[in-house]
Amino acid sequence: MTRIPQEPAVSTRFLYQDALADLADVPAASRWARSGPSGEVSLHLLDYGGDGVPLVVLPGITSPAVTMDFVARELTDLVRPLVLDVRGRGLSDDGHSYDLESYAADTEAVIQELGLERPILFGHSMGARIAAATAVRAKVALRGSVLVDPPMSGPAREPYPTTLAAFLGQLEQAQRGTDADEVARAWPRWPRREQGLRARWLASCGEEALRATHRGFETEDFFDWWPGVPTPVTMLYGSDSPVVTSAGAEEAARTNAAAGLVAVPDSGHMVFWDNPDVALAAAREAIGGVLAADQYIPGTADSPPGGRV
Repeated sequence: MTRIPQEPAVSTRFLYQDALADLADVPAASRWARSGPSGEVSLHLLDYGGDGVPLVVLPGITSPAVTMDFVARELTDLVRPLVLDVRGRGLSDDGHSYDLESYAADTEAVIQELGLERPILFGHSMGARIAAATAVRAKVALRGSVLVDPPMSGPAREPYPTTLAAFLGQLEQAQRGTDADEVARAWPRWPRREQGLRARWLASCGEEALRATHRGFETEDFFDWWPGVPTPVTMLYGSDSPVVTSAGAEEAARTNAAAGLVAVPDSGHMVFWDNPDVALAAAREAIGGVLAADQYIPGTADSPPGGRV
């Protein structure tokens, strides 16, 4: 029996003209890859170029690729950042499903189609969960991972601190038209440019993508994946984050003892937006650690303490 490919579900998503104009100020080129059994999901990335080790950047639940530009452009002297519009967001297609396995398969497709040799995975929030799942699935070769404030909610755990209603309210606000001033009322600490990008790009996120992902935050347990994430891996988290609490950080340290855990001071869940300079310094150190570990040969005089790689 011949299987007839189905088109991904369509949701109400759009971009205002001034949002597209933002891309002119981003020092990156658009790249594309396809994912899914029949290649039915087209995925968009911002590629910052260069000869460095590829760094696949996986943003959060309501963060199209362009909103991570201020992070990516500060890393180009270390690595070659490629920031993904996760399915259902930005310029990427919608998908039939939005579970961690599907997101991880997209990440694997990007790495394979673009010929990225042993990249580093760098994920924030939802993207950190995707990075963990991709690393554990081990279907593509990686140098290491940096996970930033991954949601630790799940079955029999505390619910994700931001409700679905709050996300949908923000999306409705963006769809009817908003601006940086209105965004600033919810996110007063953010740099002005990032408030404006949030206002212009949030409407590119699909409602079903948000609903399904939020549901996944409470039905897919991060700790089913985290203990199996191979080294080198570092988890960065906000010192004041309601997503990675002190208890969550302790559990993370206990269940993956080889991982590095670093608290970023004076920041909540939106680590880079809350304290950009300090968070970027921590990210650079974590990425630098992965790059350095890749140069060591276990069991030699050049091995790092404990022989970790």
